[in-house]
Amino acid sequence: MPALFLSHGAPPLVDDERWVGQLKELTATLPKPKAILMASAHWESAPLMLGATETVPLVYDFGGFEQRYYETKYPAPGASSLAARIEKLMPDDERVTRTNRGLDHGAYVPLTVMYPDADIPVLQMSLPTLEPDRLLQIGRRLAPLRDEGVLIVGSGFTTHGLPFLRDWRTDAPAPGWSSEFDAWTRETLARGAVDELADFRTRAPGMPYAHPTIEHFAPMFLTLGASDDPERAPSQPIDGFWLGLAKRSFVAA
Repeated sequence: MPALFLSHGAPPLVDDERWVGQLKELTATLPKPKAILMASAHWESAPLMLGATETVPLVYDFGGFEQRYYETKYPAPGASSLAARIEKLMPDDERVTRTNRGLDHGAYVPLTVMYPDADIPVLQMSLPTLEPDRLLQIGRRLAPLRDEGVLIVGSGFTTHGLPFLRDWRTDAPAPGWSSEFDAWTRETLARGAVDELADFRTRAPGMPYAHPTIEHFAPMFLTLGASDDPERAPSQPIDGFWLGLAKRSFVAA
């Protein structure tokens, strides 16, 4: 299996025909996973925690949307065996804790498009840190799961400067800070310049507006760490903007 970084968006992103179409096209190129491991920007917790080891209700971790978004169900099978495998892969000094927390919208929103039948076991892991180097290390620990049919997904958003948006139309033009940061990310990924990506807070144009907090960019490094070679350029099949925020997503082999 490859490893993915997905820009997941708020729940209404499922109404964006272009994003849904791009995500379905991407999914069609993948072999069907035996299990899915999601690391979402919306769950930061140390020590590393594993949730949804059983089928439990979703976490509707958002507010102000239409009622229908709070009625979404995604009863994927639990993934307790995957949790046990991850516990073995982590080093002794990386304590792993299980919890009955359900999938949050950073996990289930893209999955409702990719695998709408909810017939694949899904496990969500917390981000125990936002530091790129440590997430790369954790990704390297998780990489063997790919040979076991596990799809590893880091779920964030390539730009996430919500406090600085002035036009809230879904088709709003991208602010300069968003388009500039997205272009830099595209080019830096294409060169496989992981060290530069990891230093995005000082190197990337558009900062700190593109990421006033960095949790939505951080999952990218878990994905890169899980790849065969983080410095090999990943494919970038999803791009464009929604609410002026960059939807760029990539597939790392």
